[in-house]
Amino acid sequence: MSQQTYQPPMPPHTPVQPKNGLGITGFVLGVTGLVFSPIPIVGMIAWPLVILGLIFSVVGLVRVKKGKATNKVLSIFGIILSVIGLVVCIVWVAVIGSAVNEAKEEVERVAEVTYDVTGDAKNVDVTYGEVLNPVDEKVTTLPWTKQVQNKGVYKGGMLTVTADENGGTVSCKITVDGKVVSEKTDSGPFASAVCTGV
Repeated sequence: MSQQTYQPPMPPHTPVQPKNGLGITGFVLGVTGLVFSPIPIVGMIAWPLVILGLIFSVVGLVRVKKGKATNKVLSIFGIILSVIGLVVCIVWVAVIGSAVNEAKEEVERVAEVTYDVTGDAKNVDVTYGEVLNPVDEKVTTLPWTKQVQNKGVYKGGMLTVTADENGGTVSCKITVDGKVVSEKTDSGPFASAVCTGV
């Protein structure tokens, strides 16, 4: 008599569950990056989000094509959203770069500035020039004019005229590249007019 060994029945074959984590992660990162990308300053965190979202979504789509995942739609949407977010980030960099260049050119540009003081006051004190480097002059009769070249943020600088105790009327005017940017008038004892050429 032969002995047979007992073999338990084989469990039914269970299919391997698809692993959709990469595609889902790519989609979530793409959505988050796209939401943050148009927000100034905060959008800086969008760069790594959309790049990682694009990478994870592409890897997720490759896994779908190999039959290891089933989230094709999420992976495709992750790719699309990540690309849109990346484009928005690039546009922001271009816009900010252009604005910085324009501001730099404006600061370095030399402007023709004319300072004019008029009125009937005698013996006035005039202060003019760049805000950080003003020049003082005593003027006995008006009108008074000075032409200079300024550069920097405040091309017109400043112009202040102050009468003595005898008073009178004083007016100041700043013209930058032919355009009047500031005019003020004051009268009476110790009259003072202050113009700023912002």
